[in-house]
Amino acid sequence: MTQTLSTQDRIKIYQASPELFDAMMALSTAAAKDVDPQLGELIKIRASQINHCAFCLDMHTRDARKIGVSEQKLDVLAAWAEAGDLFDETERAALALTEAITELGHGGVSDDVYEDAAAVFSDRELGQVIALAVTINAWNRINAAVRTAPPRR
Repeated sequence: MTQTLSTQDRIKIYQASPELFDAMMALSTAAAKDVDPQLGELIKIRASQINHCAFCLDMHTRDARKIGVSEQKLDVLAAWAEAGDLFDETERAALALTEAITELGHGGVSDDVYEDAAAVFSDRELGQVIALAVTINAWNRINAAVRTAPPRR
């Protein structure tokens, strides 16, 4: 039988390695530069849903609400591809690319997904969207490894 460690039994990684937190924050800031904040939150939430990162889901859904992302979009984000025209072309391209990066398989990001994103984003924007998806995946994996729980409110 496998023993499950509680959150309290895991390392407090950002206390043990504050330079890791600082580096991740710098990467997060750089990745988010020039990305529409609402789109950025949708990217972060979708990757966090896939990765089951409760801490990031809690943080980014609250942040999304604060900046005006609609409750309806947040309610159906996990099924965005089936949501008709609720999500615009840019959001759909970013979410498809985010899912492909998050669920990276042997084939990597497909040409179709990449080309759809490249068709709606400038090179600069595309690079930022890719970096944003990569960055939230890194945060998700760190927080999942140490079981960072959302704060109780």
